[in-house]
Amino acid sequence: MSALDRGLRRELAKAVRAARKTAEAGARSALTALTVAAAEPDSSLSAEERVLRRRLRAHGRQLGDRRQGAEQEVGRLGHEIAYEHWHRMLFARFLAENGLLVEPVHEVPVSLDECRDIARESRRDIWAVAAEFAAAMLPRIFRPDDPSLAVRLPPETQRELERTLAGLPSAVFLADDALGWTYQFWQADRKDEVNRSGVKIGADELPAVTQLFTEPYMVRFLFHNTVGAWRAGRLLADRPELAESAESEDDLRRAVRLEAVGGYDFDYLRFVREPSNGTDDEDASGPWRPAAGSFDKWPARAAELRVLDPCCGSGHFLVEGLHLVVRLRMEEEGLSLRDAIRAVLCDNLHGLEIDPRCAQVAAFSVAFAAWKLAGKAIELPPLRIACSGVAPNATKEQWLALAERTAGAAGSAPTRGLHGTRQTLASSALRHTFKTLHDLFAEAPALGSLIDPRQADKSVFAESFESISPLLDSVLTEGETDAERKERAVAASGIAEAGSLLAGTYSLVITNVPYLTRNKQSAAIRHIGKTRFPSSKGDLATMFVERGFDWAGTTGTTAFVVPQNWLFLKTYYKFRWVLLVQRRWRLIARLGEHAFEDPAAAGAFAAMAIVSAEEPENDWHMAGVDVSALRGQTPIRAGQKAARLRKAARVHRVCQTDQTKNPDFAIMLRPFRQRDRLKDRTDAHKGISTIDYTCFGRKFWEFPELGSDWRFQQSTVEKPTDFGGREHVLHWDEGDALQRREGVRVPRKKSMG
Repeated sequence: MSALDRGLRRELAKAVRAARKTAEAGARSALTALTVAAAEPDSSLSAEERVLRRRLRAHGRQLGDRRQGAEQEVGRLGHEIAYEHWHRMLFARFLAENGLLVEPVHEVPVSLDECRDIARESRRDIWAVAAEFAAAMLPRIFRPDDPSLAVRLPPETQRELERTLAGLPSAVFLADDALGWTYQFWQADRKDEVNRSGVKIGADELPAVTQLFTEPYMVRFLFHNTVGAWRAGRLLADRPELAESAESEDDLRRAVRLEAVGGYDFDYLRFVREPSNGTDDEDASGPWRPAAGSFDKWPARAAELRVLDPCCGSGHFLVEGLHLVVRLRMEEEGLSLRDAIRAVLCDNLHGLEIDPRCAQVAAFSVAFAAWKLAGKAIELPPLRIACSGVAPNATKEQWLALAERTAGAAGSAPTRGLHGTRQTLASSALRHTFKTLHDLFAEAPALGSLIDPRQADKSVFAESFESISPLLDSVLTEGETDAERKERAVAASGIAEAGSLLAGTYSLVITNVPYLTRNKQSAAIRHIGKTRFPSSKGDLATMFVERGFDWAGTTGTTAFVVPQNWLFLKTYYKFRWVLLVQRRWRLIARLGEHAFEDPAAAGAFAAMAIVSAEEPENDWHMAGVDVSALRGQTPIRAGQKAARLRKAARVHRVCQTDQTKNPDFAIMLRPFRQRDRLKDRTDAHKGISTIDYTCFGRKFWEFPELGSDWRFQQSTVEKPTDFGGREHVLHWDEGDALQRREGVRVPRKKSMG
């Protein structure tokens, strides 16, 4: 895998951040010229511009811009226009630099030089031509009728965006991880702004704040020790002599390797030996097995594996899954490369993302990877990637009216009954499904993939949601002219697709969860934590860990990049207890600090956890790898962690049942011994003390103003309280008065500040 070096990454970051500022300024200018925010259109607007203005206002309302009387906000609409214009150009260059940009009339690949010639002949701009070709290739990524792309940015804005894009070296667009960085850089300034503001994180802030580039080694480690372990388990079952005779993990990895399309190596797949002849787990010398087990409850064929990334970001896990499962299916079914690509996109890979723009990047990433793998731009099936963060942004009555319109398009127009009601069998079912979707997705921009359709009306299932999309497509292809209804139908189609994926069950749920502690969450997120995830509500990350088991059903597996602290903090002890008793822990990798190369992740302590839905046997042994550094030791950087995970780090095996005997059920990668407990080695009776507190301690409100002899003192609290422990002051007087008291030990002055 070729990755951006730091120099190229800095260039890309600078260009993308500059492009966002330029594009948003141009979008604001264009919206002002079209008087989109104003109560009435400007008299100078042409008939065509007035139609576009109506479409833009309807689109803005669907995005969440609110009316204020007859006027309307345009903030979200402006961001959307800026994003769409820049990314259409950016995607076009990615395609062109990789020989994948296709001229739609003759269906032949064209280079940027050829785009330049075509543009010169038609007196157009090269990037306008390239973007047009790209949009034709990606109709499900860029809506052909998207009003945002119908807006003409000011000429000076367009020229500046073109200069910014042209200034990037070709090498940027050839790196495998470049697409993953682009959206993170697009959000970088917004993330800094939100973090400085200190506001609670809700719908408007969540996509920017929780964006974090997932390292390639994390993606491969989790796939190799799930899908790779499943493959290895079947191989060793067929060839038991290999489990006995292999001398090393490398021997086993070579045996598991896939040969199709240049091959696929399971570099991060770890194995352990079974105990034999009385040896303990740490010195076992018996037959080899995958460290995470063999996933025997999974389907027997790769064609039946269903993989979901519920927080897919820019699509890192989906792209890796494509490369892996395509080769598996070619080997198992004898498919051609192109047929395997189409089959995997149809059957195996599913993605959800709270941010609609990020979902668009993920869809392009997967399509781009598929075309690169195929060696040319082939026709692809509809991608199973949806945005789980789109709200209806319309009244329930408007949605029920859309249900009636959809029923009519399906050839089942309702008729007026005895009491004036409009009913048919089809329209009644559609109304019920539309109502359920409206209720479920009301808080979607804040909750995203935490939405669980199974918590709603039990009569509405995934297939009900799936059946809506083609009916809504028929509404759109009929030539719907009303801007409001059209935007509502587009949103409903996306919401129905997301509902279908959210209601499904999967063999493997694999992702890098969003990190957000409870004290930073908005009211909507805190509420769902309290009501739906009471044991895991301490962090959005752990709520997703719990949500993952809904998708895993009774036989599936979750494989997550998570914060490390949930493995031992007392906050999560009830959650750990439930998982230890009810779920099978397969493999834990402690990463510690510096697991991410991105400076935005500084201070994050991460881990990787693979846990299956089925209950463990009493003698089940989970595996663990530790590549973290102890405090005070030389930090282990991301690249070093990756290397150690492959080979150097020892795989420990511990009995899962024994984990329930640990203090607070903390997850430990080695057997716990009672003598290791700190409380058995030392006593701590009291913290800071003046001995005679009635003499030297006061509350700050006892003084109109504090003299120089008194210092603020922070103390402990009996229960969490706002500003608790900050009410005390201490008569310090440079310590002289205290030192004169018999039996007093005075701490260093700096501890009293």
